[in-house]
Amino acid sequence: MDITPTMKAALTLFREHTGILRTSDALRLGIHPRTLYALRDAGLVEPLSRGLYRLTELQPLAYPDLVTVAHKIPQAVVCLVSALAFHGLTTQIPHAVDIALLPQVAHPTLAYPPLRVFRFSGLALSEGVELHTLDAIPVRIYAPAKCVADSFKYRRKLGLDIALEALRTYRVHPAFQVDMLLRYAQICRVDNVMRPYLETLL
Repeated sequence: MDITPTMKAALTLFREHTGILRTSDALRLGIHPRTLYALRDAGLVEPLSRGLYRLTELQPLAYPDLVTVAHKIPQAVVCLVSALAFHGLTTQIPHAVDIALLPQVAHPTLAYPPLRVFRFSGLALSEGVELHTLDAIPVRIYAPAKCVADSFKYRRKLGLDIALEALRTYRVHPAFQVDMLLRYAQICRVDNVMRPYLETLL
């Protein structure tokens, strides 16, 4: 299939925006839906999720699920098992992307990847957010200490074993800071629960 000047112009716009565009952003930039579909049919862009396209000329994504979520739900913060796995604090393999959102935010729907939505508010939502650039895309993920505190807060849903594994692994993690861990435990109101386990490790 011949690449038309319109398709070449659209490819340039993709490259100027990290190689990934939502359909709405592509339209805003002046890419006609016909052109977008022509790029897809020619194998020049590929759908990551419904309404999200990426240049096929790029290297394979190292974190396709997290990048997709960051693009589609920019206000979300990656949390719990997904964040623990990112930081190497769990042996669990996430089967969905865990995200934190305000209670009043509508429940997002994605065809892929599957999501688990947790409702955070106040300091529990805003504190401990780190910005990681993954595959050239900024992704909001909770810091290691915050992840551990959150896992204790949601221990009944996740299982205490996951929280304890996260705590043990964090104890020998390069980012380990006991003061920071206790601060997040207070924010999450689990300091009394977590402290006895932590004291056995110190």
